[in-house]
Amino acid sequence: MELIKKSFNECNREFLEETFLLSQDNNHNILISWIESIKKYEITPYENESLMRYQDTLIYRVDFWNEQELIEQFIAPVFSLVNFNTKEYGMFSERFIKAVIGDYELSGKPDAIIAKGKFGPKNPYFCFHEYKKEIDTEGDPQGQCLAAMLVAQELNNNTKPVYGVVVKGKDWYFMVLHGKEYAISKPYKALDEELFEIVKLLKHLKTIIDEYVKS
Repeated sequence: MELIKKSFNECNREFLEETFLLSQDNNHNILISWIESIKKYEITPYENESLMRYQDTLIYRVDFWNEQELIEQFIAPVFSLVNFNTKEYGMFSERFIKAVIGDYELSGKPDAIIAKGKFGPKNPYFCFHEYKKEIDTEGDPQGQCLAAMLVAQELNNNTKPVYGVVVKGKDWYFMVLHGKEYAISKPYKALDEELFEIVKLLKHLKTIIDEYVKS
């Protein structure tokens, strides 16, 4: 039987739930644990100063930036504060990944993935999908991210949770996928004090990935 090929951009949550028997549980213990990890982390004076500068620019520019400008001038600097580039893993942008799941081949280029590998991504731990427009949006950015997370899960032999983030303009949504269950957080507002919580969630993500690498 010939495989049915779907790009991430063609995927929405309705298709993914019905095709791969997924279910959404936003009270999933893995997502709750990630959110509660905020209490463990502090924001350093340097991080505070940097975040205030990034936020000032976001407030002034976000409604006029295109997608690439949002990534380069706000999202990438925020990720850089946490530093997801080590000898064991790194952050890769626009790298093609694919996997066969059942009768389907899912593929695409997430805006960023954190994965094991030096020259290219091998074992993806995290998928990031950015979506700029907040008004008159097209597609399902959470569904597109979930499709990339399904591929990451398959490439990791389905054993560990996969994490993701969707950014829709000023709002950040944190996602987890474990087995057939997925969860999506409430939106975290980058324009107010929740920006500090966003960074703390990213710091815990790095802790999780470090533990994956050690195991």
